[in-house]
Amino acid sequence: MSTSKIALLTGGSRGLGKDMALKLAQQGIDVILTYHTQQAEAEAVVAEIEALGRRAVALRLNAADISTFEAFFGQVATALHDTFGTDRFDFLINNAGTSLNVPIAEATEAQFDDMLNIHFKGVYFLTQRALPLLRDGGRIVNVSSATTRSSFAGVSVYASMKGAVEVFTRYLALELGSRGIAANVVAPGAVFGGGAMTDTPEIRAWVAQATALGRVAEPDDIGGAVAFLCSEAGRWVNGQRLELTGGMTL
Repeated sequence: MSTSKIALLTGGSRGLGKDMALKLAQQGIDVILTYHTQQAEAEAVVAEIEALGRRAVALRLNAADISTFEAFFGQVATALHDTFGTDRFDFLINNAGTSLNVPIAEATEAQFDDMLNIHFKGVYFLTQRALPLLRDGGRIVNVSSATTRSSFAGVSVYASMKGAVEVFTRYLALELGSRGIAANVVAPGAVFGGGAMTDTPEIRAWVAQATALGRVAEPDDIGGAVAFLCSEAGRWVNGQRLELTGGMTL
């Protein structure tokens, strides 16, 4: 049986998810990471994790398609048995997502449903499906956004779904406490480098001047906080929202 801890991380092929995966591996945690279309990038992350002396597997997942979750967790169970020699994992990190910038007056129902499925409905039911495989005493980390605290024109749909995830996380903490499972949210601000966020010199300049630490964030600024929440040092943090913005729009 495996004695090392294992994280299941959605959206781990690039950007924030890649950095989270590597930070977890640096902390001695094995990783099952998912990708939607970027298989080569995901396999490269697996290779980086293996170079750190940890084990890793990349599985394809469309985190917005709830109908695929049963089959996906069948793959997870197989990977746990074949690669890690166990039947449970310890940490669930719901990171997969995309961005959307559209004014309220122009938002379509299709755009709304896309954001709902990937950022809230998908997170809700993926977590539900994961619970039988999540070890007692484990952790859940959901990725939200600074846009739930500070409002920016054009992100009402995205931010509303992230707000729902934050409420959901508090209920996870409440209902799973009897199993010793802690659930928390990390809320990054604008992060540049490998993600879906619009990246222009003008946006970077605005973000830097709105941030107390005076620069834009890179993925490397975020992953360590997720690793902390999955560490022994973070064991008493529960039902909380940790904003990772460098002090943006204080």
